[in-house]
Amino acid sequence: MSAFSPQPLPARLGGHIRQAITVLPAGPGPAAVLDTWERRGGCWQKTATMAAVAGRGGFVAAEAKREGDGGTPCGVYALGPVFGYAAANATAMPYRQITADDHWVDDPASPQYNQWVRGAPQAASWEDMLRPDGLYRHGIVVGYNTRPIVPGKGSAIFVHLWRGPGEATSGCVALDEANLLRIIAWLTPAGQPVIVLGHG
Repeated sequence: MSAFSPQPLPARLGGHIRQAITVLPAGPGPAAVLDTWERRGGCWQKTATMAAVAGRGGFVAAEAKREGDGGTPCGVYALGPVFGYAAANATAMPYRQITADDHWVDDPASPQYNQWVRGAPQAASWEDMLRPDGLYRHGIVVGYNTRPIVPGKGSAIFVHLWRGPGEATSGCVALDEANLLRIIAWLTPAGQPVIVLGHG
C-alpha cells in the first residue's frame, strides 16, 4: 500500500520479527494512530493505518508506569494470545476463550499480579475478563510487565474494542471492531508479532 521504508520501526527489532504494530499519539487527548507493518525484502512496509485510542493518562515511559495511572506504557512488547468471548476466532494466533471464571489480577500485593487467573484469585482486587460492557469480546494480550512481573508497574494491557472514537482507556489500546478483527486475522505466530507503543 505504501512505499517501502527502511527505518519506520526501532532498529533493535530482531530479524526474526516479521509483523509489527505501531501506535502513536494523534494530538491531544487519547486519540492515536495505529499502523500495521510487515518486514519484506529487508525493509518494513506499512500495510494499514487506522484510528485508535490510548489511555487516559497518555503515553508514559515504562519506567514511570504505575498501577492505576491510566497510562499506556511506551516500549516494544510481544503480542498474544488473542482472546474473546466466542469459542473460536478467525486467527492463526493462540486463542483463549473468556468465561465467567476468568480474571486478571491487578493487586500488586498478590502472587498472581498481572496474571490471567481461572477461578478464584488469591488477591484483594482483579478485573473480570467477561465484562458486562463487552469491551473484551475480541482482544489481544500485550506482553507488558511480564518478564519479570514487577509489582505495581501496571497490569492488564491489551488491544481491545473501544467505547468509541475519543473515549480513553485505562491504559490499553482500543479500536473499532472491524479493524480489530482485521488485525487479529492478520497476525501469525510465524510473524513473531510485536507492538511498539509510543516512540518505543
